[in-house]
Order: sequence, then C-alpha cells, then structure tokens
Amino acid sequence: MTVRVGLAYGRNDLDGIGRAGWTAFVLGVGFMSLMAILMISLPHSLVYLFLDEIRPMRRSLPSPFRCSASPLFQIVDGAQVVGAGMLRGLHDTTVPMIYAALGYWVIGLAIGLGLGFGLGWQGLGIWTGLAAGLAVVAVLMITRWMRRERLGLTP
Repeated sequence: MTVRVGLAYGRNDLDGIGRAGWTAFVLGVGFMSLMAILMISLPHSLVYLFLDEIRPMRRSLPSPFRCSASPLFQIVDGAQVVGAGMLRGLHDTTVPMIYAALGYWVIGLAIGLGLGFGLGWQGLGIWTGLAAGLAVVAVLMITRWMRRERLGLTP
C-alpha cells in the first residue's frame, strides 16, 4: 500500500492516491475480518496448532477471548496498520507515530490495566484495552487520511 500510494503521490495523481489507499484499506481490513471470523468459528482448531492435545487447559483457553477481544483486536490492528501505510506513502510519519504512541501506551495500556486489574477482567481486560487503543489509532489514522488534502499532505 505504501508503494502504490507513494507512486501515485510521485505522479501528482490525486485520484490514484485515493484509489490506492482505499483499495489497500478495503483489502487489508477485509482480510483481517475474515481471519476474525475464522478465530470465532474454529477456536479450538487454532489452539490445537499451538498447544499439545494432552494439555488440560487447551479447551478452556480460547473461550473468553473467542467472541470478544481477540477478533476485535485482529480487525482494528489491520485497520491501523493499513492506515499507517497509507499515510507513509504520503511521507507522513511523524503525526502517525504520535498517534500510535498515545493509542498504545496511554489509551490502550490505561484501559487494559483498568479492566484487567481494576475490574478483575484479567486477560480479557488486557486484550480489550489493547483493542481499544488500536481502535483509537485506526480512527485517527483514517481521519487523517480523509483530511489529507486539507492538511496539505498531497501534492
């Protein structure tokens, strides 16, 4: 995505920039959504790939995460990564780095610690906090992408 956006940027092709970025976004988030559906649909099969069948915790491990934080984390992580790549193609890296630092280390960590330890959600709280931080970063990245012309990021 970064290269396709960057090539269009180099040609001063505003339509190409938009087309390349939105295509990457749809493909990236679409793929991550399919993977989230796979996580929800086949949680035990996925766990078997990483844990021995003889381990007693293998059946209970994915259940709290299966329909909540892990699939959401998957989708919003894909959205924020693609959003960062789209902006990178426009040579915009400083503000996205600040967004990421605030989203991961301030918002995500605070929510994760609050839910995980403060409210006793344990691992589910940590994953939910991480997903919330990623979601904030994704929204900020895509908002910045949509405002790229007004911000002077395009030629």
